[in-house]
Amino acid sequence: MSRTTAATARSSAAGLTPDAGGRRLPRTLHPVAWWIWALALATAVSRTNNPLLLFLVLAVLGYVITMRRTEAPWARGFKYYLYLALTVVAIRVVFRAVFATGITPHDHFLFSLPHLPTPDWYAGIQIGGPVSLEAVLSAATDGLRLACMLCCIGAANTLANPKRALRVLPGALYELGVAVTVSISVAPQLVQSVQRVHRARRLRAGRSKGLRALRGIIVPVLEDALERSLRLAAAMDSRGYGRAGTATRRSRRTTGALMLLGMCGLCAGAYGLLDATAPALLGFPALAAGGVLCVAGLRLGGRRITRTTYRPDPWRAAEWAVAGCGVLSAVLLFSNAGFNAAELNPSIYPLSWPTLPLVPAAAILLAGTAGFLAPPPSPPTRPAVPAQRTEEVT
Repeated sequence: MSRTTAATARSSAAGLTPDAGGRRLPRTLHPVAWWIWALALATAVSRTNNPLLLFLVLAVLGYVITMRRTEAPWARGFKYYLYLALTVVAIRVVFRAVFATGITPHDHFLFSLPHLPTPDWYAGIQIGGPVSLEAVLSAATDGLRLACMLCCIGAANTLANPKRALRVLPGALYELGVAVTVSISVAPQLVQSVQRVHRARRLRAGRSKGLRALRGIIVPVLEDALERSLRLAAAMDSRGYGRAGTATRRSRRTTGALMLLGMCGLCAGAYGLLDATAPALLGFPALAAGGVLCVAGLRLGGRRITRTTYRPDPWRAAEWAVAGCGVLSAVLLFSNAGFNAAELNPSIYPLSWPTLPLVPAAAILLAGTAGFLAPPPSPPTRPAVPAQRTEEVT
């Protein structure tokens, strides 16, 4: 077998696409597909308050991230989103316990906090007092739903390359997308800098802990962050960032008016869909008109920016499959087909174990199929080992 054939076989086995020269080109999923999948799953999470379904969503997120994350710096920050999710749940429970609204005779009493009297104009809010098991569980499930939504956004940041996602934005949103991309990538890079400095201190036999270790870590991390910022500024300047463009004043005003009217249409349409008593014109018609105006504004604003793309990311069957399984999961949970809507938001009065509805659970597991529908990530590159020559002995 020749070298080209062997390289092609190894590339196909690793989920890579070889070119005509036999080089291995990574076949990673389109970043927009990951964002559609994550946002659709977050939409499905907003529909339910069932803790069993919410824990199932976290399990699905963990499975997909474990199977399809890369070795990039931004792909190592999902555990920090989990820490943030636990913090959200804890804060929600503490606030519910401190700012209590009283308990009923049927609640299960846990403990009592010191009660602080409040003025008459602050009626309805009680600071301190008895805390019941039902109140704690209610706060925990509400916080868990918000935590799952945060983890969905964290999964999108972990799986999708933010720099590649910037390339598919419309031209009118390019500069705004650059700012968002830089802000998203700051936290993973900061974590990477802290880990690198900590590893260097361990190699140099740094034994200090606590505040002494913090003083020795902060200065190198800040220096590294400043150096990265300067490199980023130089790279953005060399690529023409901050250019004024060729748009006239009339074109800019027209673009702003279209975008403003489009956003108002989207807000009115969303309000009409959420409010059953709103007029029919405030539903889908206003939403569709707002979308058309926003698209027209983006197209008009993008004419002043000319961009070229080297090796554009393809949109193939894998992207359709991943985005489709996420959207279908959200549609199944909002359709109320095959299950009772009350099973999505079980009541804790009376206190009982929640049931696991089969159709919503199957919908969430359907979103988990993205773990094997997406192409596998490219293996980390390793330095080539020089081959040793062997002489044939005759």
